[in-house]
Amino acid sequence: MARRSPTAERHADLIRTALFEVAPADMVLSRLMGACELSRWQTRQGLAMLRDLCAERGWPPVIWSRDMGYHFCASEAELEEWERAWISEKLTQFRRMITGTIGPHLALFPKSVWAGYLSDQMKAIESNLALAARPPH
Repeated sequence: MARRSPTAERHADLIRTALFEVAPADMVLSRLMGACELSRWQTRQGLAMLRDLCAERGWPPVIWSRDMGYHFCASEAELEEWERAWISEKLTQFRRMITGTIGPHLALFPKSVWAGYLSDQMKAIESNLALAARPPH
């Protein structure tokens, strides 16, 4: 297990408290920063720690949506929708890496063992992400 910063844990606790106090109000990042009196960086670090704590302690996960901002979510449908959107975003990033970096690398150095290996691995990941991002039938 990675070492934890006591400061990040304190920030996570401030964010958790703020989310409980305003639930289910619209808690965008700027409002969350103000409610906790944290900088943008501290708030992002606190959110990351809070997500770890939620997983560790069996709490509902913290997600962000346009409608509700940051909030604890215990809705299966909302979680699946959020996860598909997150996976879709990562799929776009993988595709850009494949076409924008690995493809040109292979074009410049067609015998590169590393680039060939990386291309194969990234395409396998792309395929799996594409399956996971599909809407349910």
